[in-house]
Amino acid sequence: MMSTTVAALLFAFIGGVLAQRPNIVFIVADDLGWNDVGFRNRDMLTPNMDKMARDGVILDRNYVQPLCSPSRSAFMSAVFPFKSGLQHQVIGAKQSVCLPLNYTILPQELKKLGYATHMVGKWHLGFCEWGCTPTYRGFDTFFGYYNALEDYYLHNISGFLDFRNNKEAEWDYQGTYSAWVFTEKIVDVINTHDKNQPLFLYLPFQNVHAPTEVPKIYEDRFPHVVNKGRRVFSGMVNALDEAIGNVTDALKERGLYDNTLFLLTADNGGQIFNYGNNWPLRGGKHSLWEGGTRVTAFMSGAGLQKTGYTYDGMIHAVDWLPTLVSAAGGTPVTDRDGIDQWDSIRNGLPSKRTEFIYNLDYLVIPTEGQAGIRMGNYKLLLGYPGQQDGWHRPMNNTEDDKYEKIIYDLDPDKVQLFDVTADPTERHDLSSQLPDVVAKLKSRLLEYRKQMVPPNFPDPDPQSNPRNYGNAWTPGWCKI
Repeated sequence: MMSTTVAALLFAFIGGVLAQRPNIVFIVADDLGWNDVGFRNRDMLTPNMDKMARDGVILDRNYVQPLCSPSRSAFMSAVFPFKSGLQHQVIGAKQSVCLPLNYTILPQELKKLGYATHMVGKWHLGFCEWGCTPTYRGFDTFFGYYNALEDYYLHNISGFLDFRNNKEAEWDYQGTYSAWVFTEKIVDVINTHDKNQPLFLYLPFQNVHAPTEVPKIYEDRFPHVVNKGRRVFSGMVNALDEAIGNVTDALKERGLYDNTLFLLTADNGGQIFNYGNNWPLRGGKHSLWEGGTRVTAFMSGAGLQKTGYTYDGMIHAVDWLPTLVSAAGGTPVTDRDGIDQWDSIRNGLPSKRTEFIYNLDYLVIPTEGQAGIRMGNYKLLLGYPGQQDGWHRPMNNTEDDKYEKIIYDLDPDKVQLFDVTADPTERHDLSSQLPDVVAKLKSRLLEYRKQMVPPNFPDPDPQSNPRNYGNAWTPGWCKI
């Protein structure tokens, strides 16, 4: 039998280890453009994000997928979407699809380390079966929505509610702006959290995804922006920034802030036709151009040894699971695509990543881009690069001219090569000048292609009809 004294010492030791682990706040800014933050664009009002970025580490070469569900699957699983079947478009509300259940995902890995895990915001990783949803996949609590394109006030899509408090449909917030609702719920989690346990908050906000909606008080902060859509969009960014500030204030009031590590990243580039902006990068959401895949991101807070600088090492969305597990003091998974970048980021050391796949999608039409690979400084694109192309300045001073330049090329055999270190805006195709480099990257991409699984993109399932579930989008109509 263990003595009372030994048991007490063991309990105290375990409690001490848990208390030493940092709290982790992982913020996803939906469709936030490269040029939609104040630390890059003086027209934007983002004082909270600006301070966190400048006091922490700005991640200058942080890459994601060109769309929402693929990026979020990479965040959660550390697996490239072309290996999980999620490389084509996004998971639709009526599709019998979710992030494969054989993966242990980020909150499950952190729970192994003793974390309390809470999610507030957008899931978009499938919900047709209850086992696909957040509280079955490692989160202690979930408040938010399953799909995309929800109305910010009515919290519905296609006329049916998509708002959940854990498993229950939540009808009580009709008419209240989602950023305000989410902030209230996040602060509630913080205020009721047991401070003896490390806290993981996953906060994938709705802002600034379409539809373009914001309370007028935020829009009115941008009188210099003539274009109505860009003015509202700028207000949406400001509302997101205010929410982030309120979250950090709540952590400070509870005495949790000093031991909290923050990560903020966009899930894809800004959507140009929804007034997002990625200047001076090329293209945007729905494309493999840098404007669709190289996104705003930063880390700040606990554990960072070198701060106040811009990190230029290559990072991909699949790296965040092992990196955050490592930051939490755990042993990261090594059998997936993600690489533990914690020591590199916190100490300003070279990145451990030298290559990644932008996408591999051969389902017609690959609207988010067909195929692309990065190796070192070089980027190779094969076939159609995606929907949004060209170089676009913010629409501050015009009512209706949304595009500076549009370049669409549907040639499925087209090869394009760029040195994105020397030419980050992708204006100079080097494919004809460097055929050996093209051959090398193409050969490597074809090796990856051998690991590709077909896109899991089925037709809509009529069993999903929300009318069968009290007019709310509800799980339980498929078997994964």
